[in-house]
Parts: sequence; structure tokens; C-alpha cells
Amino acid sequence: MFESPRRGLRECSRMSPERRAGYEHIARTPLSRLLLEAAQMVQTCSVATGRDVGAFDERAAVYESGWRGRLHHQIADEVADLVVQLAADSERVLDVGCGTGYLLRDLAGELPAARVLCGIDASPRMIEVARSVAGDARLSFAVGVAENLAYEDASFDLLVSTTSFDHWRDQQRGLGECARVLRPRGHLVLADLFSRWLVPTLFASRRKKARTRARLAALLEEAGFTPPTWHALSMPLIAAAAAVKS
Repeated sequence: MFESPRRGLRECSRMSPERRAGYEHIARTPLSRLLLEAAQMVQTCSVATGRDVGAFDERAAVYESGWRGRLHHQIADEVADLVVQLAADSERVLDVGCGTGYLLRDLAGELPAARVLCGIDASPRMIEVARSVAGDARLSFAVGVAENLAYEDASFDLLVSTTSFDHWRDQQRGLGECARVLRPRGHLVLADLFSRWLVPTLFASRRKKARTRARLAALLEEAGFTPPTWHALSMPLIAAAAAVKS
């Protein structure tokens, strides 16, 4: 999680109480419990073959609460740290599947050069909540889906997506749209369920999904991205792929 104990202490001292609580939850939670939480996420993501917008609308008001909220915050915080390492000078950022906007709010504080931070989500209620808690004029939110991004070509320096990719109806088309709206050499950071342990799910409800590194790498290449670099996150089964538009 941190490169050294000293860096960990330094970083923790600068964290918000909410972010520190997420790391403390990971640190004190037995691996068996983390695996259970990851398994519950897999089950949640396997409910429907497409987007279950109604279910996310119902959860929007409490999306950042409880164990699921802690889990999503933890993943978003680690993705934000990765973005700072890879693309700290990004000026225009798009979050595809932004939920209630937590990651973009995080990035607004971590990316001093960012002038525009846009988020889209298929759930209207998620967007309503995101707008209500934005608190930053650089942030904007709209209802939308990955397969049809309502932005001009080469509009963004950075595109991020956390625990959304598994819900895209057409992942290849969605990645193609991501490449279209990114400028040349723009960065894509995608965090989701990617693990060999998920192979059995590819023979059932998620048979058309990219839940392994090899499957995602093939889709990225087809969409016009460089081969991804992989970054382990603290939650089991979850990993982040970083790629650059060719």
C-alpha cells in the first residue's frame, strides 16, 4: 500500500479522517473478511448481464455509507494515489461511472493543474447526489454511458473508471469511446475485478466480460491503447490497469 512505513506515517498524517478510516479498516481487517467483502462485490456485480440502473438509483443516497462505502472509498483513494504518480499534470479529467463523485472530489484536491473534472454515470440518482455534494466549481456531472460519450474528440488528458467497467454493456465499444475522447498520449486508469480467480464467472452470467488481465489487454489493444501496466490494490480480486492512448 505504501512504499515504506515512514512514507505510510507521513501520508496518513495528511489524510482526511474518512480516508484514514478506510486504510485503518484494511489494516485491521483479517484477510478472510477482506476476501468475503470482495466476494460480495463479485456477487453484486453479477446480478445482471447489463446495467441495473434501478438498483444503483436505490442505493445512491447511502452509496458512500457502510461497508460498501468504505470499500469504494478505499479503491478510489488508491486509484487517486496512482493517478498522482502517473498523470499529476492532467488538466481535463473524465470519470466514467462516477457514482456519487467521490473519486473526482478526491482528484480535485490531488491534481493542482486540473481545470475541468467531469463525471458521468448511467444512474440519474447517483448524478443528483454527486451534484449536491460537489462543492467545487471545476466539478460537473451528467447522466451518460461509456459506449456513447457526449464529448468531442481529444477532450481529456486523463480518463478514470473504478468498479464500473464490469457493468458496461459493450466493453469494447466503451474503450473505443474512451480512446476517442482522450488526447494522444492521454492516460487511462481502470480499476475493477481482474483476477484468475474470476475465470469461473466467465462461463456463467459474466461470460462476455473482461475479468482477467489477458482479456482486458486484448480489448485495450483493439481500442488503440498501449499494453497496460498493472497495479495491485489492497482489496483482493481488484486491480488497476493503466494504459496510454497510442
